[in-house]
Amino acid sequence: MNFLRSGFYAALGTGARLLAALVVVKLVASSAGPEGVGRLGQFMSLMSVLAVFAGGGISSGVVKYVAEYREDSVRLSRLLAAALWYALLASCVIGTGTLLLSRQIATWLMGDAGYASLVRVLAVAQLGIAVVNYMLAVINGFMDVRRLALIQVTGSILAMLAALWLSRWLHLYGALLALVLGQSLWLLVAFPACWKSPYFRRGMLRMRFDREMTGRLAAFSAMTLTSALVPPLANIAVRDHLAQRFGWEQVGYWQAVSRVSDAYLLFLVTAITIHYLPKLASTKDKASLLAEFRQAYRTLLPTVVAIAAMVYLLREPITRLLFSVDFMAGANDLYAPQLLGDVFKIASFILAYLMLAKSMTRLFVVSEIVFAATYFLLVCAFTATCGVIGAMYAFATNYALYLAFNVVVVRRYLGGLRP
Repeated sequence: MNFLRSGFYAALGTGARLLAALVVVKLVASSAGPEGVGRLGQFMSLMSVLAVFAGGGISSGVVKYVAEYREDSVRLSRLLAAALWYALLASCVIGTGTLLLSRQIATWLMGDAGYASLVRVLAVAQLGIAVVNYMLAVINGFMDVRRLALIQVTGSILAMLAALWLSRWLHLYGALLALVLGQSLWLLVAFPACWKSPYFRRGMLRMRFDREMTGRLAAFSAMTLTSALVPPLANIAVRDHLAQRFGWEQVGYWQAVSRVSDAYLLFLVTAITIHYLPKLASTKDKASLLAEFRQAYRTLLPTVVAIAAMVYLLREPITRLLFSVDFMAGANDLYAPQLLGDVFKIASFILAYLMLAKSMTRLFVVSEIVFAATYFLLVCAFTATCGVIGAMYAFATNYALYLAFNVVVVRRYLGGLRP
């Protein structure tokens, strides 16, 4: 399947996920204002971290090795048995730890121990979330993008219905609870969809420890967990810094613009993950890798530039639609540097997936930690002189540096070939 077709199905699934997320943001913005949106961001960062930890951080590894082994039934069976064992063990460990520390986590992130019960629900849900992530990774590895889109669309509809019902009943708490339950509801869709697929075998639901396959998955676990853990932790640190310096209302404006950015970039990042990760993983020839990179840049860079320009021109109606009129005065000036950073982000992500596809574990982990640290340091430096907008300047500068780093990595890997 070519990039345009896979991109179309990725856009359908991503659009549904995006709509579900924006419904929650709108509900929170309407009922709790900028401060509520700021706290929503903290909770979503926690969910992002736990969702990846609960599955052992092996989704990218499952995608890569399913793409490689799908013609080798013996190795594929070993891989999937090890992957399910790994994911369920990790979800039990992480869920138990979160359950025991729920009160401390709620106080640290939300500033209110009253949210501890919500953290406990999230802890229990980790087992179901881990199984969903495993199934989605298997489907992605087989490049069955239509089935993947079906699961995402249907699961997102269930999540939206839960958000509308619970937020009306429990307000901000209900909207946050819907985020947790919405992820678990995906299992009601993913399991039958996976069961009815032509490549499904009952052996995919068996668990078994396999030293070789577990070792391969552990390398991906290190990369994925670093990628999933470090940026949310950096964002939490940035929110705390902005809150202490400027107050939670200003954090809400920063969070609102960041959410708009995350929303439209979700389409492009998902397309890269669904199409390019299995492609790069299964491609051995360096000239073919170079051709994949060139196709990605011809397709994705003009797209992100066009969308970023459109978002900037329509920033006022977008802010009113997604949040409220109260956000406009504080958010509108933050868009320009954020959108510039988005272009650098996509340009760097296209190249960064080489490290995932070719298991460059140490380099990937170190780079994630280094660039998360430079982002926070740049935020501190820019906000000291420019105010809240300095956080956006830091975002753009950091991704420009990350792009330069990835250009060097890809050139060294390709040898004499030029990306």
